[in-house]
Amino acid sequence: QVQLVESGGGLVQAGGSLRLSCSASRSAFSINVMAWYRQAPGKQRELVAVATSSGSTNYADSVKGRFTISRDNAKNTVSLQMNSLKPEDTAVYYCNALKIWPGGLRENYWGKGTLVTVSS
Repeated sequence: QVQLVESGGGLVQAGGSLRLSCSASRSAFSINVMAWYRQAPGKQRELVAVATSSGSTNYADSVKGRFTISRDNAKNTVSLQMNSLKPEDTAVYYCNALKIWPGGLRENYWGKGTLVTVSS
């Protein structure tokens, strides 16, 4: 089991910045993929950013150039630096951790989410 706890959400004006953090209860070295998702009111949950254990990252087109994901395996954390925020970034942001075992078994864990509200 992995418990994930997010922090850093809040209210910010358009153009501002926020930094989200997610702390994992298990060594991040054992987690293949850590990611941030978000879900806006009335919309499906969507992938925002991904960071793999090998160091590669990937972003949704809507946040490229504005958001940066980083993971610190020694501290068991993954962060999301969000700059130039837009009202359409308003959503509940969820931390996700995916462990893939050699045989293909997957363990998928979610945090409870943190609300980000961007005012215009």
